[in-house]
Amino acid sequence: MNNKSLIALSTLILFTACGSKNTLGQREGDVSPVTVFEQEAMSMPSPVLAPVIVGMPPPMPVPMPQMEMPNTEEYNSIKENKFKEVASSPLSTFSTDVDTASYANVRRYLNDRSAALPPKNAVRIEELINYFSYDYKEPQTEDPFYINTRVGNTIWNNETKIMEIALQTKKPNIEKLPASNLVFLLDVSGSMGNPNKLPLLKKSLKLLVKQLRAKDSVSIVVYAGNSGLVLDKARGDEEEEIVEALDKLNAGGSTAGGAGIKLAYKVAEEAFIEGGNNRVILATDGDFNVGQSSQDELVKLIEEKRENGVFLTVLGFGMGNYKDGRMEQLADKGNGNYAYIDNLLEAKKVLVTQMSGTLYTVAKDVKVQVEFNPNRVHSYRLIGYENRALADRDFNDDTKDAAEIGMGHSVTALYEVMLASDKVKSQVDDLKYQRSVGSSNELATVKIRYKKPDGDVSTKMSKVIMDVDADISQTDFDFTQTVAGFGMLLRDSEYKKSLTFNQLIELVKNSKGEDREGYRAEFIKMMEKAELL
Repeated sequence: MNNKSLIALSTLILFTACGSKNTLGQREGDVSPVTVFEQEAMSMPSPVLAPVIVGMPPPMPVPMPQMEMPNTEEYNSIKENKFKEVASSPLSTFSTDVDTASYANVRRYLNDRSAALPPKNAVRIEELINYFSYDYKEPQTEDPFYINTRVGNTIWNNETKIMEIALQTKKPNIEKLPASNLVFLLDVSGSMGNPNKLPLLKKSLKLLVKQLRAKDSVSIVVYAGNSGLVLDKARGDEEEEIVEALDKLNAGGSTAGGAGIKLAYKVAEEAFIEGGNNRVILATDGDFNVGQSSQDELVKLIEEKRENGVFLTVLGFGMGNYKDGRMEQLADKGNGNYAYIDNLLEAKKVLVTQMSGTLYTVAKDVKVQVEFNPNRVHSYRLIGYENRALADRDFNDDTKDAAEIGMGHSVTALYEVMLASDKVKSQVDDLKYQRSVGSSNELATVKIRYKKPDGDVSTKMSKVIMDVDADISQTDFDFTQTVAGFGMLLRDSEYKKSLTFNQLIELVKNSKGEDREGYRAEFIKMMEKAELL
């Protein structure tokens, strides 16, 4: 077949791919996103043949040299939280975080054929802890979550205590979930061609599609060079049609992420369901390199669009050019959540097992503020949540954005605290006018502010933390510490003392609990691999 025939065939494939009944032609100024880029392949140089010598067998083609792709992964810098004295800093304020991307990304590094410890900035300890499910108490009132607390010994430091605070939402009633208006915003650029990118992405979304109902709707927007609408408002039970649209997608071209995001939100707003779940699901490696691509511009766009009641879920794929920091920030600013999909089992966890938490928000702008009692606590440090810190004044400011919590989700925070005693001397003088009005048994008071998903005014909850609190089982308490210790070792924390991977492995074997999904057993294997590196 000559070159012209190949070009004609590729053009025929392009137009044939747009033929399902919900598939629309490209919008004005758009380029079809489902092009198969045969022309690029044809422009590759042909193999070089050696000269032919009479009487010798035909020469073998000389293979083109394989060029190793440079690693251009990007992670936002994380500076570990230090101890703060209660006398001078009695308040600790931060936004919650239900993202789990860091855990799956760490697992990818350890499971890769060239196994290696992840970069320190790829390790967000709160996301490691929040990857797992715990047997926390659920709310019995109209509040969206219950505040669980426990205080106990620290596994890596005999001189400190761990104070655990955990928010647990109600388990979902699947039959009562509202209708969903979902827009899949899919990166089909050339960087998505690897098996762990677009092919895995399509398989992952097919798992989600199987969970949808007739009252749900799905649209598909893609971007590569320009953006385009592939599927418009298919009913959730039209599985065959949605799958067919996914199967037609192929990777090729550069990436215009900003244009795709604009179009996806426009489609979501046109199909908006009052009282429903309206959400854009962005699936990408984050490598936006053409168009409206600066991180600040994309963040500003996301912030503008979230005010219209459309939430955002970000699913990360691939390796080598992975842009973790960009995707985390987009999810944070878009009233959303962020997960990394390294295999099909993780896709099942995020999009099937925990679908309600991933897709259905029960509270937004959830902020936590802890006030420590200086008579009981000398100093403290929050483990993780470094890039979720808020100014103390932001807690009561309803214009300040914070994270969302999904249905069935839990959020766990650990404080390492040093109790007050005659042996611990403060670096500042005692305050003359500070009155102690709390009970001597109170270590701290935790306050929570949240808004309803469609609300603009926050509600406050609070709970006093005592040193005898035991809402959380000993098994879960020990396990969360083990996960935190794992993260501290990966980050080479200055507070890890003499902690080792082997110590953690032995500890977690006794705190694995029921482990219904097998995730804790997998965690042990991850630590065993890390110990060898």
